Amino acid sequence: MRLESLFARLESLFTRLESLFARLASLVARLPIERLRNPPPVVAVLRLAGVVGRVGPVRAGLTLAGLAGAIERAFGMRNLKAVALTINSPGGSAVQSALIHRRVRALAEEKEVPVFAFTEDVAASGGYWLACAGDEIFADENSIIGSIGVVYQGFGFTELMKRLGIKRRLYAAGERKGMLDPFIAEDPEDVDRLRAIQSEVHQSFKELVRGRRRGKLKASEEELFSGEFWTGKRALELGLIDGIGDLRTVMRQRFGERVRLRPVRVERVWPRRRLGLRSPGAAPAEWAWGLIAAIEERVMWARYGF
Repeated sequence: MRLESLFARLESLFTRLESLFARLASLVARLPIERLRNPPPVVAVLRLAGVVGRVGPVRAGLTLAGLAGAIERAFGMRNLKAVALTINSPGGSAVQSALIHRRVRALAEEKEVPVFAFTEDVAASGGYWLACAGDEIFADENSIIGSIGVVYQGFGFTELMKRLGIKRRLYAAGERKGMLDPFIAEDPEDVDRLRAIQSEVHQSFKELVRGRRRGKLKASEEELFSGEFWTGKRALELGLIDGIGDLRTVMRQRFGERVRLRPVRVERVWPRRRLGLRSPGAAPAEWAWGLIAAIEERVMWARYGF
């Protein structure tokens, strides 16, 4: 009896499997065969929005550590024809700009996939550095492009301290360890050293633009690398971008109406954590640093009218 029961159960299982295979065959038959043979081209869309690097000691912006996974996923999609970067950034850290740019270019060459950059409101300073990761750069006529330079921003409180009767006590080992301390009178030698560092970074920026825009630049280096910024329309005339256009329109022109734009998810840090406000009872210093960071970020955007 047990053997007969086993055969009966096996027969029932085979019947169910047969029904399942029949349903699968019916589903496959309904699929467009042409689409299976010729899947639509895919363009991965990676959004780079915000200040590059850290703003203050607690607020994180665009960094390689935060984007590495998303960049890998962008270049790992099936049927991938291109990677599109959508950029909206007033700049920031030269180091993080270079690291992100380098990772994108390394994978583009490894996978032999073209990269297109599309700027939105702003691609200035470090934002333009990121845009140069694209084999071609597109912008809106009214986008802000350029600011190929290096800037240092700080404050000096020496006069305020005098009025309040406050004395600064700084003890350091190393002749220049306290260089550019905002509570000490500015030293011309320290300023010269800072300018020398800025010049080196500026030179790296210029070399990158020369290399990535080789044969396309249409103005003198004195004009292009002065730190000035322009609208997208003027940037096209100067050779800093390749065309006026938006992501959807340009990608359809290049890869056809069937192209699929696939956004790449970027891990986000909760706003409270980004401001360093981990709990309602966070230390006042954390709230203060978060507020300062937000102000600094706002100033960077405001420089370009946003």
